[in-house]
Amino acid sequence: MPAAQRTIVIERPLEAVFSFFCTPSNDVRWRPHVKQILDPPEMRPGARIRQVIAGPGGRGIDADIEVTDYAPSSHYAFAVVAGPARPRGEFVFTSMGPGSTSVTFSLSADLGGFKKLLMSGPVQKSMDGEMASLDTAKRLLESE
Repeated sequence: MPAAQRTIVIERPLEAVFSFFCTPSNDVRWRPHVKQILDPPEMRPGARIRQVIAGPGGRGIDADIEVTDYAPSSHYAFAVVAGPARPRGEFVFTSMGPGSTSVTFSLSADLGGFKKLLMSGPVQKSMDGEMASLDTAKRLLESE
């Protein structure tokens, strides 16, 4: 089962960090494979987020997201509900004192049968790339 987890500390207040990661339209700024993503009318469990990611040959692949948990300033979880791989993910936010926030980002995908055989490697590589992209989010937030 492909999975990845990473924790980073961002030198910004908790509310600013939470707001950045829970505004899907910010994803195009820090996740390089996101071609298009739209903010839902309201962030809440059950909200759907339209997302298109770059696939093989640069073609767009629908990878819509459903918010599965949303607790302001502490937790945001989601499941991909469109596309060939449908990972689940979560962000956990913890204040490290005034002006400093810990962010833990986790991803996992249950792949079975034929998908497991063909897609485990590429899905793991994609998840590892998502974790590396946290460095871009940190730079963006700390420069604001």
